[in-house]
Amino acid sequence: MIAAGQCIAHINLASGYRGGERQTELLMRYLADAGWRQILVARAGDSLATRSADIPGLDINEVSGGILSAARAFDEATLIHVHQGKALKAAWLQSFFAKHPYIITRRVQNGPRNNLINRSAYRRAARVIAVSAAIKNRLLTLEAELDVQVIPDCSSALRSSQHRSNAIREQFGIAPGQFVVGHVGALVDSHKGQLQIIEMARKSSGSGLVFILVGGGADEAMLKHAAEGLGNVHFTGHVDNVGDYLNLMNLFLYPSRHEGLGSVLLDAFEFGLPVVATRVGGIPEIVRDGVNGYLYEPNDTRSMLSTVLRLRDDAKPAAAMGLVNKRAAEAYTPARMGKRYELIYQSVLGPRG
Repeated sequence: MIAAGQCIAHINLASGYRGGERQTELLMRYLADAGWRQILVARAGDSLATRSADIPGLDINEVSGGILSAARAFDEATLIHVHQGKALKAAWLQSFFAKHPYIITRRVQNGPRNNLINRSAYRRAARVIAVSAAIKNRLLTLEAELDVQVIPDCSSALRSSQHRSNAIREQFGIAPGQFVVGHVGALVDSHKGQLQIIEMARKSSGSGLVFILVGGGADEAMLKHAAEGLGNVHFTGHVDNVGDYLNLMNLFLYPSRHEGLGSVLLDAFEFGLPVVATRVGGIPEIVRDGVNGYLYEPNDTRSMLSTVLRLRDDAKPAAAMGLVNKRAAEAYTPARMGKRYELIYQSVLGPRG
């Protein structure tokens, strides 16, 4: 059991629901099963608060998203877990008057800005966690003396149904035996690089490749315009049954321009998919070039497409990489990640009762 009075307050003030919010939810669900008392401080009416409403024993404090309102939302907390950049300022501010200790999980490689507030906020944290060594190294340029621990994100343990996957295949008119190249991510080209996928689709038009882009985002209209006239590109918009789409893919394509880790790659691993991705951020920490995927520089669409076509035409290396990835996924379960965070909490709060 948990020591009496211990309560973890998670704070994530993001608007929308992307990888960091999914990881926050997965951790809270694991901790609920492990018996921890929890609070979630999140934007009122936003996706994270809505999706987390059924977590047993979780109290949800919905705030406007402003730093001051969030800083006053931790009354019962004994430890605050910061999951997002803006949320850090709220935890830092409350530490001067309420004095709750806080820990930080950093999932973004870009930033934080090197200024007095950020340096103070990271120095005052009880623990600092990065989801990749690439992010850890970036944080050390902010404050060289930081003690940063690396805890990778986890897979989402997504479910799938062959019946639903077959229905998706019929919906998009994908013929049996066609090679499906899939991508899952927010449609933001400056981050995820989907214009590269459109370029590859245009270059391979008529080759039999089918490209599916799962997700929505700010660049959705622009990307659809760029793909006009291409019958081999399909957009799904935001969907909740991501597993059904991964289940029908033959290869996962992830040409990010920058990436803290790329936790959706771990979902692709679970489905036994070979990966073609870019050599940026934390991606090389989980995708080993030539072992469980292939890595290229951003915008090297010629090499990426050549590799996709080679894996289509030679099933043996693709199958071997998929098997390696299924085995690798066992190291990235929500339970494995959750247990590592429990050790962090206990090191700050003291042992469980």
